[in-house]
Amino acid sequence: MTTKLGVWDVIKSVIAALFGVQSEQNRQRDFAQDSPAAYIVIGVVMIGVFVATLLAIVGMIT
Repeated sequence: MTTKLGVWDVIKSVIAALFGVQSEQNRQRDFAQDSPAAYIVIGVVMIGVFVATLLAIVGMIT
């Protein structure tokens, strides 16, 4: 039986995975979850924020 993770736990896991510093223990915990939907949604949102930030920085520079 797996424990449900909160939104903050999912956000921290996605951030760690994006930076490549996800621990093996947390990765195992994440893959034991029933549905990957929360990780996918938060991952897409975070990538969108990252791209928007880069575009804003480039827009300010040029």
